[in-house]
Amino acid sequence: MIMGPPRLPMPVPPERVESPRVAALTAGGAEAFWAEVDRCGTPLVEELPGDPGHRAVTFLWRGEAGVVLALVNRLSDPLNLAASAMARVPGTDVWHLTYRLRDDHRASYRIAVGAAAPPADPAGAQRYLAAVAADAGPDPRAPWSVPLRWGDGRASVFELPGAPDQPWRPWLPDGPGAARGTVTRHRVPAPALGGDREVWLYEPPGGAGAPDLLVLLDGDLWFGKTDVAALFDRLVAAGTVPPLTVLAPHAVDTPTRMRELGPNAAFTAFLTEDLLPWAARRTAVTDDPARTVLAGESLGGLTALHAAFEAPDRFGRVLAQSASLWWNPAGDRERTPWLTERFAREPVRDLRIHLRVGRHEWAMLDEHRELDRTLRMRGYPVRYTEYNGGHDYACWAGGLAEGLTALLGS
Repeated sequence: MIMGPPRLPMPVPPERVESPRVAALTAGGAEAFWAEVDRCGTPLVEELPGDPGHRAVTFLWRGEAGVVLALVNRLSDPLNLAASAMARVPGTDVWHLTYRLRDDHRASYRIAVGAAAPPADPAGAQRYLAAVAADAGPDPRAPWSVPLRWGDGRASVFELPGAPDQPWRPWLPDGPGAARGTVTRHRVPAPALGGDREVWLYEPPGGAGAPDLLVLLDGDLWFGKTDVAALFDRLVAAGTVPPLTVLAPHAVDTPTRMRELGPNAAFTAFLTEDLLPWAARRTAVTDDPARTVLAGESLGGLTALHAAFEAPDRFGRVLAQSASLWWNPAGDRERTPWLTERFAREPVRDLRIHLRVGRHEWAMLDEHRELDRTLRMRGYPVRYTEYNGGHDYACWAGGLAEGLTALLGS
C-alpha cells in the first residue's frame, strides 16, 4: 500500500491585507454592504492602488458565530487553521478575511462555521478548528462550484481577471445544438486486480469509437461527478483535438486508490493486459502508443508517469497534473523523488510528457521542477506548466484540455 503524502507546514503564509471596502464599513452600513455583495457575488475582488498585478480578495460570511474559517485551496494550512480565521467587523454580522493575490489566481474554497470561539491554548484551538473544518461547505454567494473528490460536498471557486481562460471546463453549460458523444458504464474483468472494475467509456459524436485514445484515471470523479463528456464534445467540435475514445476506470474509494495507484505493477498490468484489450474488442481504438494518452492527477499523475515508463509500447503520451512525486518505496522524504531518479538513470523511453503543477503546491513545486529538468536533460519531449493555483480540480479541468491539445492536437 502506498504511503500517504507528507504533512508539511506551509513554507510562506499568504499575504493578508485590508479590504478598502470592508475598512470603510460601519455598523449602520451592513445592510447596504450585503445588498452590494449579493449583486456581485463572492469573494469580493478589489484593485489595489499602485499594484495592478494583484488584487485584494476578500472572503465573506454573514451571521452569528464563534469562529468562521475561509479554507482556500493551498492558501490555508491544515496544520495552522487559526491563520484561516475570519475577523468580524464590530457591531455587524460581517466576517471577513482578505488576501493579496496575483491577478491570475484560480482556486476552490470552502467556509466553515463554529458556534463557539476556539480555546485559548494553541493545541486545543487546533483540535477544535479541525473539527469545525470537517463540516466546511461551499460559499452560498459564490457563482459556481466543483464537486469534492470524495463524498457529496462541493467547493466554491473564484477566478481573478488574469486567470487563463478555461472555456472547456465540464461544469459549463453546453451551447444550443451541441453534438454529444455517448457515455456508457461497464464492468471490465480485471484479473490483474483480483476481480473486476467499473469503467466509463466515452465515444465521440458519430459513434463507433475513434482511433485516438485517452485513459483517464479517477473516472468516478470525472464522469461520476462532473459532465466531463461535455469537455470532450467541445474539444472535438472545435477541432482542438481529433475525435477520441476515453476509458476512465473507477478508483472505488480512498483505501483502494491508495493501494492500487502509484508505482504498482498490478495496476499497470490491469491497464495494459485487461483494460486496453477489452476496449479493443468492443470499439475502434488504436494500439499506436503515439496516439494513446494516459492522464491522471495527484496520485493518478504519479501512476500515469510510472505506467507509461513501464509500458511505453502501450502509452506514448502522458499528462500528469500535480503528480505525487514525493513517493518512494523506502518512505524517505529526504531523497530525490524515486521516479525522477528512474527517469535520470534508466534508458530513455519513447514518451512525450505534459507536466502541470500549481505555484502554491509547496514542496511539490520543486519536485516537478526537478523532474522537468531531468526529462529535458535526458532528451524527453516535455511541456511544463506552472499555473497560479493549487492541488485543485478547479485548475485540473482546464489542464486536462490543455494537455490533450498539446499531446494530440495538430
